[in-house]
Amino acid sequence: MVTREDMMDWIVVCLKSRGGKGWPKDVSKYIWDNYESQLRASGDLLYTWQYDVRWAAQKLRNSGVLKPVHGRRDLPWELA
Repeated sequence: MVTREDMMDWIVVCLKSRGGKGWPKDVSKYIWDNYESQLRASGDLLYTWQYDVRWAAQKLRNSGVLKPVHGRRDLPWELA
């Protein structure tokens, strides 16, 4: 079953495929296009996954995998 932690890996894979950075909407589209069946089979996560992917991005920022955005919403997500 898919967990929020799995989404951290998905974000990294997506950003690597996009040259190291991407907008949240593009990451969400990538996740849906590539992991829809896992999301549909994940129970309640299907209804919260877009929130959960942002949670995963924050965890990646906190651990230094993503560059910090300092509260700004006009910056793409970018690998550190």
